[in-house]
Amino acid sequence: MQYDIKQAEKSLTEIFEEVNEIRDFNQRKVLKSFIDNRVAPEHFYTVSGYGHDDMGRETLDKVFADVFKAEKALVRIHFASGTHTLACALFGNLKYGDKLISAVGTPYDTMLEVIGTQGDDETKRSSLIGNGVLYDEVPLINGEDVDFDKLEQMVDEKTTMVLIQRSKGYSTRKSLSMDTIEKICKIVKSKNPNCICFVDNCYGEFVDKKEPLEVGADLIAGSLIKNAGGGIVEAGGYIAGKELYVERSANRLTAPGIGSEGGAMFNQHRLIFQGLFMAPSIVSEAVKGAILAAKVFEDIGFNSSPRYNEKRTDIIQNIIFGSPKPLEEFCRTIQSLSPVNGYVTPIPEHIPGYEDEVIMAGGTFIEGSTIELSADGPMREPYVAYMQGGLNYAHVKICLEEILKKL
Repeated sequence: MQYDIKQAEKSLTEIFEEVNEIRDFNQRKVLKSFIDNRVAPEHFYTVSGYGHDDMGRETLDKVFADVFKAEKALVRIHFASGTHTLACALFGNLKYGDKLISAVGTPYDTMLEVIGTQGDDETKRSSLIGNGVLYDEVPLINGEDVDFDKLEQMVDEKTTMVLIQRSKGYSTRKSLSMDTIEKICKIVKSKNPNCICFVDNCYGEFVDKKEPLEVGADLIAGSLIKNAGGGIVEAGGYIAGKELYVERSANRLTAPGIGSEGGAMFNQHRLIFQGLFMAPSIVSEAVKGAILAAKVFEDIGFNSSPRYNEKRTDIIQNIIFGSPKPLEEFCRTIQSLSPVNGYVTPIPEHIPGYEDEVIMAGGTFIEGSTIELSADGPMREPYVAYMQGGLNYAHVKICLEEILKKL
């Protein structure tokens, strides 16, 4: 019997209304920040050279700070990726002898070389561990759930920072809800009030009505080619939180003594302002696409996470295939229906920062953009496709219709 995707859509009406409510809430929040900070055409102009006295850059930082409820924000195109953004926050706030703990097991693959638990000798030499930072992680219960009791045991007065990865990364655990992040922060602060709670916020911006700084985090970071860039920002990242920790991060991005005061933005102000303004709506489209995908794959018998009716905290949808061939076929179908490089056939290959071969489908306007519809997965058991993004819901739906034909 042919699957009726339109009927599936009809059953999601109430859930989609909840997504729209979150979208509207966040859109009002972003709009208010623009108005309160008196964003004007002169903030789209750029300066050259050292980038001193850049009104647009200063206002951009203030807008992001307001949106994420931070004392200060650092929004720069100079961040090469989300991993680079996170690394600046880590290296800026950790020094020799400090201790870092990951609260939710092993972090995302690309962070392992930053930390120093993987990589060749030269990479490890440049890592946090190579620079004398102590590291430990709280194992997940059964590989899935946060071990709050173990976290409480491990955090002490010598713990400088706790890393909290909001999104699941290449794992099958659940992404962290705001309630879970709040509980982690409360446990950490009860054991050491001076410990920095640092949240990797990638893939999570505007999926909920609250952001991590509103539930106890001290510092957050994310990529501008994910949610916060609204699908049009060409590069960069942001760090937001307590002023001291953000400025330390800025010293790592530029240099001590320069911090957040330098760095020409190369005429990118308008795109970043506009991308942030578009972000709540773009994110809601991606979330709706993920919900439809969850519904479709559950109905035809696949293990998919989160379930279509679960509360969401990021834009990622897992589909567990259990073997390599359907994972590859799924990614190739997504690629074949991409607006860019739709004629290309993705194959598994080694990618810098990853231990396993990875297959990636990403026919995106901006290379590596994961707020645009994309899918990828490491070639290891249980062979999970991580689908994310979608600049518009219709594109996700079209891809699902084609995937259903092949399945």
